[in-house]
This record gives sequence, C-alpha cells and structure tokens, in this order.
Amino acid sequence: MKKIINDPQDVVAEMIDGMVRAYPQFVKKIPETFAMIRSDQASMKDKVGIVSGGGSGHEPTHAGFVGKGMLSAAVAGQVFTSPTPDQIYAAIKAVNTGKGVFLVVKNYSGDVMNFDMAKDMAEMDDIPVKSIVVDDDIAVENSLYTQGKRGVAGTILMHKVLGAAADQGASLDDLEQLAQQVLPHINTIAVALSAATVPEVGKPGFELAEDEIEYGVGIHSEPGYRREKIKPSKELVAELVAKLDNSLQLAKDKKYAILVNGMGATPLMEQYIFAHDVLNKLAEKSIEPAFVKVGNYMTSLDMAGISLTVFELADNKWLNYLNYPVETMAW
Repeated sequence: MKKIINDPQDVVAEMIDGMVRAYPQFVKKIPETFAMIRSDQASMKDKVGIVSGGGSGHEPTHAGFVGKGMLSAAVAGQVFTSPTPDQIYAAIKAVNTGKGVFLVVKNYSGDVMNFDMAKDMAEMDDIPVKSIVVDDDIAVENSLYTQGKRGVAGTILMHKVLGAAADQGASLDDLEQLAQQVLPHINTIAVALSAATVPEVGKPGFELAEDEIEYGVGIHSEPGYRREKIKPSKELVAELVAKLDNSLQLAKDKKYAILVNGMGATPLMEQYIFAHDVLNKLAEKSIEPAFVKVGNYMTSLDMAGISLTVFELADNKWLNYLNYPVETMAW
C-alpha cells in the first residue's frame, strides 16, 4: 500500500483538519467531534437544518456538500464506519434554528442505527427531527452491512434537492414528503475495475484479475452480481443502462437527470468517455437528459470504477432544485 498519510489511525482527524483549514469559507469543525457545520451560519437562519454523514473514505461525500443551498452539517465516522450517535447529535443541535432538522442517511445498518439513536436523543431535548434512508443501489437486494438496497451516489442528488428546498423555506414536514416522493425515482448501479483499500488494512478489499471487472459492487467493496472480462465502455454502458431501464422503465416522454460518478481512481477522461456513451445509449431511446453531472462525488478509497445514477424528474420542481445555486466545496 502506498498512500500519502502519516499514521493510518490519524487519517480521519487529519483529513478533517485539512478540509476546514483549506475551505474555511464553507465549513468549520464542531469542537471535539468529526462533525463539520456551515461557516455561514446566517444562511441557516429560520430554516430546517439538513444533516448527513457516514463513514469516511467516500470524499467529497459528505463534507464537500456542506454549504449554503445544500447540507447544513456533515458528520464523518472512521473509515467505512458509521459516525457515533453523540457526534451526530452534536451536529443536530448545532444546526437547529427552531425549525427542526432533517437527516439524510445512506442505507447501511450502522448508519441507520446510529442516526436513529441520535434522532431519539434530539427528540428527548424537544428538537423535532425527521429522516430519509436512501437506498438507490439497484445492483443487489441485500449485501454486507445492509438490509435491503444500499445507499450510494444517488444520495448526493437527495442532498441537492432537499438542500435547495430547505434554503427556500420548506418546512420539516415538507422536506419529509419531498424526500419520500423523490426516493423511488433515484436509481444507481456501478461497475468496479479494482477494490477499495482501507489504510488500516493496507490491501484491497477483494482481488480482481488484471482483465476482470465486477458489476454491481458496493462502495465498501461489497460483492456485486457478476464478474467477467473487461469490456469496452460502450458495452459497460449497455449493461448498466439496461438494468436501470428495467428498474425505472425509461421513456422518451419523461425527464431525467444523470450522474456519472467516479469511484476514486477513475480518471476524468474515462468518466467523460463513459458519459458520452451513456448519452448515446439514451439517445437511442430518444431521451435527452435535462441535467447531467460528471465527476467524483461518492468515492471509495482507490477503487477504480464508475457508477451511473438516473433520477427520473417526475416533478418539474425537482429540476429547479438541482439547478439551484449552492456554495460548497464539491458540487
């Protein structure tokens, strides 16, 4: 393992310090925690706070999306480990302006349990809290660490939609209703060329032969649904779009947003080639997406691979939310 680190045990603390020192205009740290809150706290006045988080190793998720128009705070756990309830609760308290707090949780057992515990702690202090558990990965029904579908890159689009709505004054009940409406319309699937490497482990989470790929892999190197020899980008796209078509029933008379997400070790050149092929494949169905985003948004520590998210924009407001201006490190 070759990494630019000091001690594997210090990677999260030192990463957070680096973030807040590099981008003080967006985030500041809540003392004695791994939680980061907006520097511009005036932008949260009289609005519902939006808090998300999860294990580290998926950067820029989640701290990269803290800022005006998007998340109010993000809580980082150790690498691939859920943040603790007390730190999540600290973030909830910090962003509550009297309008309540909404939690966006990826569907992993540890995250769901710890965010639920933090929610209970907040409610004991009369802070109204509601939440959504994002489960956009259509690759497998159950996996390591997860009951039901996993929460992956589509979570970023949930952050964007809810953050924009909250910034425009949506109530806690409004946000819960919006999140539940949006969730089934966001689907994601991935393909990996190599596994993630956790610094404290020092080797990849699984081995793929030099010419192998794995469809449907998760963001913690959880198993996918099939391995085979690597194929050209066009053929990878055909497989992933077919899966998404089967799930969402893609149709030319509907609007879509597309997120092509690099998993951490995939060059932007390859991401844009893949995006080009996705757009061509959709064009075969006479679909011209209304919104396209390409880049590293939900990564996985050295994993080479890519995920494709399709968000069916069933309500025109959802496109407005995606285009709503934000001030963050990473959007």
